[in-house]
Amino acid sequence: MASEVMKVKLVAAISSSEVDVLTVASGHTYTILNLSLCETAAAAETFDMYVRDGGGNDDYEIYSDQALGANATFEHTTRLVLEASDVLSVKLASAGNVDCVISYLDQTL
Repeated sequence: MASEVMKVKLVAAISSSEVDVLTVASGHTYTILNLSLCETAAAAETFDMYVRDGGGNDDYEIYSDQALGANATFEHTTRLVLEASDVLSVKLASAGNVDCVISYLDQTL
């Protein structure tokens, strides 16, 4: 039976290591409605955000070297559709501390 459920994903303390912030489950489609990144360590950062199609090794950049000010919040408000096994990842350019909140619609077939 098909379903649609609103969900939120919370990821704390993103740093300079790649962090998979959202992985789409098999048989699902996720529509990201809003994504917020908040710098919490009082130090300006830059970040990359990208999708790995089907969880593979190729990165498809959404943001590259995007500025994020000290104690500032960045919001992505354009809808983004991810399909089964896609992975949304974020990585800071340097050691830092950024929290991520993702609001999305989870649809099953």
